[in-house]
Amino acid sequence: MAAVTRAARSRALLLLPRASAAAPHFSTTASSGAAAAAAAPVEAAAAGASDASAAAAAGAGEQPAPPPKRWGLLKFGAFAAVCGALGAAGYSSYAYTLEEVDQKTREFRKAMTTPRPVAEDASEFEKFQAMIYSTAMKAPVAAIEFYMDVRHTIEDHIRGFAEPTSDKLLPDLDPLNQHIFTLVLDLNETLVYSDWLRERGWRTFKRPGVDAFIEHMGKFYEVVVYSDQMPMYVDPVLERLDTKGFITGRLSRPATKYQDGKHYRDLSKLNRNPAQVIYISSHALESCLQPENCVQIKPWKLETDDTQLLDLIPFLEYVAMVRPSDIRTVLASYQGRDVAAEFIERSKEHQRRMQEQKQHGRIWRQ
Repeated sequence: MAAVTRAARSRALLLLPRASAAAPHFSTTASSGAAAAAAAPVEAAAAGASDASAAAAAGAGEQPAPPPKRWGLLKFGAFAAVCGALGAAGYSSYAYTLEEVDQKTREFRKAMTTPRPVAEDASEFEKFQAMIYSTAMKAPVAAIEFYMDVRHTIEDHIRGFAEPTSDKLLPDLDPLNQHIFTLVLDLNETLVYSDWLRERGWRTFKRPGVDAFIEHMGKFYEVVVYSDQMPMYVDPVLERLDTKGFITGRLSRPATKYQDGKHYRDLSKLNRNPAQVIYISSHALESCLQPENCVQIKPWKLETDDTQLLDLIPFLEYVAMVRPSDIRTVLASYQGRDVAAEFIERSKEHQRRMQEQKQHGRIWRQ
């Protein structure tokens, strides 16, 4: 058996050189095949590694997520606390005034700032626990105090913009002039009209009869101009309009009350008896917070035949001479009517009645 094996090996060794010489052009191919054969296991191994990685990744994806960290819960709790505090502050600002918030939280703040009693024979741990509790309870008190300070500051700024600059827009009347009524006049479309053209820019025109009206009313009334325009506009216009100084009070936008997107005249801030104040404007009912004191006239927009101001002189003269106890009652009887025209009709009716009384008196005497 061993002899047969050795013979087969010898024959195979004799055949190898002949096969190589018969096919030399296949040497490269054979080499490439060998390289490919050598590389194949590597690629297979790589593919196996890739498959193993994919399987590992798939296996990892199927594994349950790790439990959330404790810090995540702490952050969520802090965020919820901040949102709750902001919501409570917003609701308090909407539902309660600053005085009501102070009243509702006063007992709580007093209780929280009062030291927690500790027995003399308490342990060190109990004393430390009481100290921690007292310190922790100061946080909400400090937050409430901070909220009240911030809100007070904001409300002061808002009030300074929305409210008139003073509760007494006019100086006190001299005691000798307490009987004099106050005539408040609007400016735009009541006394003057401002027009703008590209060729010449802004120009201001005086209403017909405005000079005579102001001069005549200055003899009977305390005349005040109350406009919603800025002082830089009002003052120069009045300087040219009132050269003789019959207008004793000049009020502009800082003296108005800003409400619902509009600047209103607040006659209650004039420091005058409201029963002795008349407000005349082409937009009286739209621009004044006290409609019971208003006389509305037709807006003037450069009509040359306008007589609205001059037509009011008889009525205003009558009021100044009669001095009714409450002008608001008188104006209420003219509600919805043209005051100047209605006063003329009433005057005619009064004269007619007087004539009838005189005639009846003559008849009785005869």
